[in-house]
Amino acid sequence: MMTEPTNLLNRIQRTAAIVATVGILLCALGWWLDGAQFFHSYWMALLFWLGISLGCLIWLLVHFLAGGRWSLSIRRLLEAGTLLIAPMAVLFIPIYFGMELLFPWSIDALVAEDAILQHKAPYLNDLFFWGRTVLYFVLWGGLVAAIRRYSIRQDNAALADQPTISRRLRVLSGPGFLLYGITITFASVDWLMSMEPHWYSTIFGVLLASSQATTAISFAIIALALLARHRPYVDVLTSTHLSHLGNLLLTSVILASYMAFIQYLIIWSGNLPEEVVWYIARLEGGWRWVIYALLFFHFAIPFAVLLTRRVKQEIRRLAWVAALVLTANLVHLFWLIAPTLHPADFTVHWLDFVAPLGVGGLWIAGFVWFVKRAPLLPRNDRVLIEEAHPHGRHEATA
Repeated sequence: MMTEPTNLLNRIQRTAAIVATVGILLCALGWWLDGAQFFHSYWMALLFWLGISLGCLIWLLVHFLAGGRWSLSIRRLLEAGTLLIAPMAVLFIPIYFGMELLFPWSIDALVAEDAILQHKAPYLNDLFFWGRTVLYFVLWGGLVAAIRRYSIRQDNAALADQPTISRRLRVLSGPGFLLYGITITFASVDWLMSMEPHWYSTIFGVLLASSQATTAISFAIIALALLARHRPYVDVLTSTHLSHLGNLLLTSVILASYMAFIQYLIIWSGNLPEEVVWYIARLEGGWRWVIYALLFFHFAIPFAVLLTRRVKQEIRRLAWVAALVLTANLVHLFWLIAPTLHPADFTVHWLDFVAPLGVGGLWIAGFVWFVKRAPLLPRNDRVLIEEAHPHGRHEATA
């Protein structure tokens, strides 16, 4: 007999599959009507959902290194998110056919007339680009597979073996952080910065990483809100756990906003033409209103609301804030990518809505599939052993 959470997860998975099917069909129509717009919208959607998976990896590594009450409730949700990194590599295949529409350095005639592109050609070329992309996914996938293997082994191991498994996960997570930091720095250059190859930023990788961490913790809170009324969460989830998650969301919002401001401050103070031109395209016309919206909805409102204890201790209110932050991060990615196609005028195409829904439907369907492959709470997690107790009910979900 299926449990109530299983029924809920099955409904979510079916809905996500339907959304994915409709979204993919509409994307195919969009590709036929306007290839350039399709690839830009699809690229934005692809990087957004992959960013959630990579952000889940960040928080999972933090869990194994530091632990804490917050990690008890979302560890398996984070694991499910990371397991989608390898499947997401398949969705990169269509990008191969749109390279010239996304990356100017892949156009031979343009490179022949541009001294800067010629200078960067040993690094920015199709073969090396795809070689690095494959390497990123192999390294990320290998790290995730190792973590998952030890995590499942921890579920089934005797208590006497728990310290050894926990130590191995902790030892794995340290180099894992270094691996992620190096690869995401190069990936940020390859996948986003090279869309305008004359521009560069020394902290763009950190900015992208902080955005991924923010989207991941936001998504995890939303997923937890859907499951909080069901077992096993209803028996162990407390307002203390939620407060920690709210504080982490607040910290992530502050960090991501700070990194965006610091990048702007550095480029503004340097006042170099090759750097400033990138911001000029994103601050003129209607694009400046996107900045104002991000300032308001990505920082000001979440910052003010998350300072309130009542919001952080009630799962539904916290989930609404997380949904706002998640949406704002998608808008931020749109602001990074869309001006490369429409530098003069603010333009929102219907594919900018359809592509995230199509890719997101696939991602969520896969996410639910992985969530159902393991217990929602790890059986022998040291945080669970130390803190779960008969009185640990989540009063805020009542």
